[in-house]
Amino acid sequence: MILKTELRVPLTGYTDRLSARGGDTIAFKVSALKHTTEQPTNVKSWLTQSICADPNPSGPGIIERDASQWYETATHNAYEQGIFAGSFAITTPIKVAANTNCVQIEATVWPTLLNDTVQCIAQFGSLRLYINSDNKLSCSYNEHTFSLTEHMQARSWMRASVHLEHRNGEIQLTLSAKILTHAIGTSSKQNSAATTATYRVNDVSIDFSEQSHYPFIIAAAQTDTDTDTKANHFNGKIESPELCFGSNAALGKSNHAQRYSWNFAHSMSSLHIADAEGHEVMLSLVNFPTRAMKSSTWNGNEMCWRHAPDQYNAIHFHDDDLVDANWDTTFNYTLPVDMPSGVYVMHISDGQHTDAMPFFVCAPKSQATNKLCVLVSTFTYAIYGNHARPDWEPNWQEQVQAWNAYPHNPAQYPGYGLSTYNNHSDGSGICHASHLRPLFNLRPGYITFGNTSCSGLRHFQADSHLLSWLDAMNIDFDVITDRELHDEGVACIAAYDMLLTGSHPEYHTAQTLDALHAYRNTGGHLSYLGGNGFYWRIALHPEHEETLEIRRAEAGIRAWAAEPGEYYQAFDGQYGGLWRRNGRPPQALCGLGFSAQGQFNGSYYQRSNTDAEYAWVFEGIEDDIVGDFGLCGAGAAGFELDRADKQLGTPDNTIVLASSKAHSDDFILVPEEMLTHLTTLPGPNADELVRADMVWFDVPNGGSVFAVGSITFCGSLPHNDFENNVSRLLKNVVDHVLNVR
Repeated sequence: MILKTELRVPLTGYTDRLSARGGDTIAFKVSALKHTTEQPTNVKSWLTQSICADPNPSGPGIIERDASQWYETATHNAYEQGIFAGSFAITTPIKVAANTNCVQIEATVWPTLLNDTVQCIAQFGSLRLYINSDNKLSCSYNEHTFSLTEHMQARSWMRASVHLEHRNGEIQLTLSAKILTHAIGTSSKQNSAATTATYRVNDVSIDFSEQSHYPFIIAAAQTDTDTDTKANHFNGKIESPELCFGSNAALGKSNHAQRYSWNFAHSMSSLHIADAEGHEVMLSLVNFPTRAMKSSTWNGNEMCWRHAPDQYNAIHFHDDDLVDANWDTTFNYTLPVDMPSGVYVMHISDGQHTDAMPFFVCAPKSQATNKLCVLVSTFTYAIYGNHARPDWEPNWQEQVQAWNAYPHNPAQYPGYGLSTYNNHSDGSGICHASHLRPLFNLRPGYITFGNTSCSGLRHFQADSHLLSWLDAMNIDFDVITDRELHDEGVACIAAYDMLLTGSHPEYHTAQTLDALHAYRNTGGHLSYLGGNGFYWRIALHPEHEETLEIRRAEAGIRAWAAEPGEYYQAFDGQYGGLWRRNGRPPQALCGLGFSAQGQFNGSYYQRSNTDAEYAWVFEGIEDDIVGDFGLCGAGAAGFELDRADKQLGTPDNTIVLASSKAHSDDFILVPEEMLTHLTTLPGPNADELVRADMVWFDVPNGGSVFAVGSITFCGSLPHNDFENNVSRLLKNVVDHVLNVR
């Protein structure tokens, strides 16, 4: 009954943070399957600096350098650590009075996955209210169990209750289900007649008569064997749970009754909800169920939970919710204060299996050890963490084995928690993410697309093409991640002359965008070297800032769609979805915004600007065709493309240096640009908008922007041992900004 991964990786781990500075400590959390004994597994750890994470033998290959001067190889005791998914809520223990002979549990429920599993709605002591494997509302007390005859309906609101009473040597269990109907657009709620059944058994004892202490558990059941784990997780929404007990049957009216209730519209951005009746009983949420969900009273007149909180008195629980594995720390590493900024990998081995955990070392706070900085998109890495692609096939492993690439794929190990590009078991979209669990696609050598002849990389591995290029060009650089950008603002990048993004800086908070705008507007040079950047809005949880929230609201190419009325983020109350829908289109920052997407293939740029003023960009490049090659998609302009649009904020002084051509027929315009099957929002036909623009513009106060508008651009840099026209073009830009000439 415990949701522990059936398929387990023999040796894996994660870090408590993805970025750090000299003097900071990183905790490494490792799980090693037992070999033959109950003794711990000896695990060796050693450190390397990552230069390239692409396993493709047609490119540089995986390049890592010894970093033992910063970390001495060590051996640690490692144990098997489980993954326990499923969200629920639990209170601090509640004391039951000695004269208690009635207990009642009530909750309004909206089940979303009715199958052959038992799903517990609520439990107090040995009294449970649940859905049985036949999809009927049921209750149990000790060994006594019974159910209503009607089947429950998915995505239908119901007020469910169980009343336990002990009277005259007899136990009486009364089970009730009341269907709730609601007319959208009105404030009234209609209740159908309740279905009620009573079960009686001769029993002279009752557990609640001995001043016991029990937690009230919602959306899961306590296991009999392990007090730390839960089972029978509920899938669906729950609102207005109540617990009441006393000395007679009139619990709702008796002066002797103790009543506890929780309004899920309260403390919306918290993991803790106080009892609405004034008792000092706190309800804590485990494994991040989804808040700011429409409740049974939602009438469609308000879309923001802040404006009508009582219509959002519901929490959506899932049996596969997981953001934090909560593993014990296996070993700590305090970074030397003089450790150079860069990308590092902590390797571990038990003698049979290995794993590798990347982390990013930033320069000292508000300082720069080099003129150039690379912004590492760790928010995007986490949002995509453990993306199980729907097109994954077992034969992808053939290429993995041939290239000696990272062997594990999230599609094979869903129990470690999937990404926000996947769905929960009940079909709802996953909207929470964090790096506090093993992320298989955040590993050197991981291949995203295993059915392509090219490298098939995205995110961390694709960004390493840029890092390996900087290394090959002997350009020194620091790294900053978007976590520092969020926490510290522009101060963490202000000292750099030039800031480069990686291939896909897609997910941002208001704070990271503010910092980038401030950097650009105060004399910094921003080079946006990717595609589909600055696209989605996210929020960090105020009590657990390693956890991110995404609401996939209206428009945008998206893996799932948030339900109407659930577009506002629970973490900060802001409207979720595209930054464009929040009045901050990417064009206003970097001149370009997402325009089209196709399969993982690429084309080339054709030079469009021949002004002498910008001839330096193309110095040493004789052909007008740039980037008709590459390790990702076989072309510098591919997969996801951005274009300039002055209506969306591209500055008037923007110079289009080149635009991509000859894209394959599988490329489509993004939904937010389509009006009808014939017309587009910008006006030109769809084919004209399927392109990547390469632009430059100057900003007052000495700032400037260079942007390429393609995810696969950096994949062309290593081609022909870095001797190619894409490499030369980027070197021209870097030299120009840094005044190398």
